[in-house]
Amino acid sequence: MTKHNKPVPEFSSEAEERAFWESHDSADHIDWSKGEQVLLPNLKPSSTSISIRLPNSLLERIKIAANKRDVPYQSLIKTWLAEKADAKR
Repeated sequence: MTKHNKPVPEFSSEAEERAFWESHDSADHIDWSKGEQVLLPNLKPSSTSISIRLPNSLLERIKIAANKRDVPYQSLIKTWLAEKADAKR
């Protein structure tokens, strides 16, 4: 038995589309059995630039630790922050 899907409406904005899909089941509009898995190898996570004030002595200790590991100190800070955040879960 063939399922006839409803057409996907045209949207005038992303907000309108978001509101529509929050209140409608996509299975009524899309035949997911025909879906294909895709790989997105160049997809990069979003990031936001922040400013943080650190005592000079702390920043120097971080730079020394980064130098010993042969990595940029900003990368070391991000790694340490991620590890600390994961440990708190």
